[in-house]
Amino acid sequence: MADLDAFIFGVDLDGVCADYTLGLQGSVSAHTGRPRTDFPIERDWDFTQWGFGPGDFEYHHRRAVATERMFRTLEVIPGAAEALWSLSDAGVWIRVITHRLYVNWGHQAAVADTVAWLDDARIPYRDLCFLGAKPQVEADLYIDDSPSNITGLRKAGNDVIVFDQPYNRDMAGPRAGNWSEVEEIVMDRYTAWSGVHGVQPVLPGVTGGDRLHGQRPT
Repeated sequence: MADLDAFIFGVDLDGVCADYTLGLQGSVSAHTGRPRTDFPIERDWDFTQWGFGPGDFEYHHRRAVATERMFRTLEVIPGAAEALWSLSDAGVWIRVITHRLYVNWGHQAAVADTVAWLDDARIPYRDLCFLGAKPQVEADLYIDDSPSNITGLRKAGNDVIVFDQPYNRDMAGPRAGNWSEVEEIVMDRYTAWSGVHGVQPVLPGVTGGDRLHGQRPT
């Protein structure tokens, strides 16, 4: 158990809360002058359908993040903010865990734009961790889309929800195809946990309509 005082839900961003594929698709399309349809949303993890060769992903990712500030403008995956607020209100501790420091020379932009995006997207969280080795971050339950992260977390004995994406459909469940399903799975886990440990208070200073509109959480 990660923490006897809180049920911690480790939440990935790209491909789970933020639509990374859609954002990169627009960036690559604009940069190459080719139509978006040349870069299908239904793609493998290594972007083979986009015609990427060695180094292409790193080049386009770095340019999109550092020059175009893509992390600041990604679309929110439908239902993510609402579901996370419901979970937070119920007492779940939201810990955002992301590997957005993937390439060098763009860390300042990645961190600043991630924090700004979380505010604009109205995503509640109590902790924000930037790292790739997710088993090093203790949580009671995780959600991720990356096959390698899911495998690593499970090898370390962690409970992981697979957020459904084209590149992870060979991974065993539990699987969620949308955020309503995520909320249901997390609440099932949390209900079992809270029968022993009780519930935590909601995020301080944020009530009612402030959650998704108006005042930003502090």
